[in-house]
Amino acid sequence: MAGGDSALVREAVARAKKNDSEALHFLYVRYSPEVLRYVRKLVQDDYEAEDITQNVFMKLMRVIDKYEPREVPFAAWILRVARNAALDYLRARRTTPTDEIRVRDDERSRISRERGQDLRQALEGLPEEQRDVLILRHIIGLSPVEIASVLGKTESSVHGLHHRGRLSLQSSLQKLGATPVIAG
Repeated sequence: MAGGDSALVREAVARAKKNDSEALHFLYVRYSPEVLRYVRKLVQDDYEAEDITQNVFMKLMRVIDKYEPREVPFAAWILRVARNAALDYLRARRTTPTDEIRVRDDERSRISRERGQDLRQALEGLPEEQRDVLILRHIIGLSPVEIASVLGKTESSVHGLHHRGRLSLQSSLQKLGATPVIAG
């Protein structure tokens, strides 16, 4: 059994796997404040964080069978589910087509669109862990310590993923001919 779970949590998880609504309610009451704080920090929007948290616990009814207590404590597992839901929300939110943005200078607009597409393509080519670290660091603005907590990794592994991700991203952008011009 996961060392971080109390007997009460282990019992509630076991009962929730059998569709016990009281056990699901217990897990909601026990973990929803922590999930909400975590999601709010990721999405930086109170209303969206509340919606995402509700969706996480609605989804919990469908996915709790996938939880294996010997792998990680339930709190870490439910936060991983919440992280994935928050990242899905953030990805969906930022997929606003760049060609809808109106800029007076058509050439600048075209270059901006191409850079956005190149960046998206380069990010999609990264391993998922590196991409997540770069998004959490540079788009969401989390610190390496916060990223380590979100991803369930050590801070040093986050630094390594960040470093390798940036190098890979730069290399991909160079191959696409999309590296920024650096004055020097």
